[in-house]
Amino acid sequence: MANSGLRGSYPLTNESIKEYVSRTSAGAYALGYVKDNSFYVGYVGRSDNDVAARLHSHIGRYKRFKYEYYGSAKAAFEKECRIYHDFSPGGNKVHPDRPNGSGWKCPVCNIFQ
Repeated sequence: MANSGLRGSYPLTNESIKEYVSRTSAGAYALGYVKDNSFYVGYVGRSDNDVAARLHSHIGRYKRFKYEYYGSAKAAFEKECRIYHDFSPGGNKVHPDRPNGSGWKCPVCNIFQ
């Protein structure tokens, strides 16, 4: 099984997000559940500026989360794309989008070519 390269997993609760996601930063994350000590990715996403705020918006939809900070919105987008392609999460109906006008390309596929 592929490795997401993200920190965690943690319960997807207000308390856990406040405890573990302490910086305001761009970031990528995976949401899912744990079974037999393995984390199963159900959804992947990112925030271009505040990953903790974005995680709060998902409380109640998934049981657990993993995340990582990134130094730029572009780096978070590229990580989101990699996780999306590695895990094909069922909660993502379409390829991760890029910010309007950014011109960024997926590092895995040719969707934005």
